[in-house]
Amino acid sequence: MLHSFKEGLKVGLKTTWTLGKIIFPVTLIVALLQHTPILPWVIDLIAPLMSIFGLSGDAAIPLVLGNFLNVYAGIGAILTLELTVKEVFILAVMLSFSHNLLIESSVAIKVGVKLWIVLAVRIGLAVISGIIINLVWRGGSEVAQYGLVGASEEVLTGWVPILVNAVEKAALGIFQLAVIVIPLMVVVQILKDRKWLAVFSKWMAPLTRKLGMRENTSTTLAAGLLFGLAFGAGVMIQAVKEDGVSKKDVTLAFIFLVACHAVVEDTLIFIPLGIPVLPLLIIRVVVAVILTMVVAFIWKKLDASPRKEATYVSN
Repeated sequence: MLHSFKEGLKVGLKTTWTLGKIIFPVTLIVALLQHTPILPWVIDLIAPLMSIFGLSGDAAIPLVLGNFLNVYAGIGAILTLELTVKEVFILAVMLSFSHNLLIESSVAIKVGVKLWIVLAVRIGLAVISGIIINLVWRGGSEVAQYGLVGASEEVLTGWVPILVNAVEKAALGIFQLAVIVIPLMVVVQILKDRKWLAVFSKWMAPLTRKLGMRENTSTTLAAGLLFGLAFGAGVMIQAVKEDGVSKKDVTLAFIFLVACHAVVEDTLIFIPLGIPVLPLLIIRVVVAVILTMVVAFIWKKLDASPRKEATYVSN
């Protein structure tokens, strides 16, 4: 047990350092961008496009903040606006698919997934889901009643306080990462050494096979589903090194997880917005499963085509 703890601690610290080198500078830069004309410029740029989602121009604010920063920033912005239940639900679904793009896309690259795949899936799902819900749902016209959540944030003046605040946010991001990743890696190491991980992988085998992946991807999926992309990436990086998870399986796992990750946290945090959260969860899970199965099917067909041609030529 002590050996497992030490090994897990070592891996956890190494993974935190690996991901921290990405998360700290990106968080720092984005925190500074909040106090420049760049974010307002982006908001003004996309505000006219909001009508295709059935949203007012103001809805561009939570979308931009959620995608540049995180889903909490998006929710904070929603709380400052008077929106209908339908508008809030559309924003919640879009933000659940596409948020924190800079950090989570950087993590994907570190794992070995191509940037264009992550961006295409996340932004594509957000756009398509927003359009479909707007066209299909005829209700939700009443004004959303928000819960007891504050959205106010201290207004900073002067570049020194702004820089200090940005460094604090970046450091807090690393601390939160360490608090999750290090214990997670210790637990994973203990499960590995006691052969429990193999049993878990066996239980998950039917699901991972249905999604077009091998059994050794199950730990990655579980970590991402429970803890999110950035934290699940820690397990994923280790799995690629130790378990021989293929590039195809890593990509499929990330496609699944960009659509559906941190299901407990990312579902519960929308409750104060006064919207039905169960449909939000169901949409994410169903879309993730269908999308991953479709991509896996197409990938398998494409892999089989060259072999068929080679067989035909040899004959």
